[in-house]
Amino acid sequence: QVQLVESGGGLVQPGGSLRLSCTASGFTFSRYAMRWYRQAPGKERELVATITSSGSTNYADSVKGRFTISRDNGENTVYLQMNSLKPEDTAVYSCSAYVSAFYWGQGTQVTVSS
Repeated sequence: QVQLVESGGGLVQPGGSLRLSCTASGFTFSRYAMRWYRQAPGKERELVATITSSGSTNYADSVKGRFTISRDNGENTVYLQMNSLKPEDTAVYSCSAYVSAFYWGQGTQVTVSS
């Protein structure tokens, strides 16, 4: 079955960087677009970044120029490099794939605070 497992979250100071990873299994990873979402307490889930099967990327305006999504099809892994982090980036970050249905990982907490 489809499984998505995130890692790499943590506590970081404003201006710092983190790299999130999401390792997928149960489907042919290279054929599917992958997405990172985030949800802060009391807020709706927000689409942060998308990478298509061909490697095209798209970002939310709030993270453009600071975040980079990439993928390694040999490792079945999608990454989210987050630089110049701000307190408002604090959220649970989850990866997602639509493989006949939406699948989600368990999420990883990112906290940006001094």
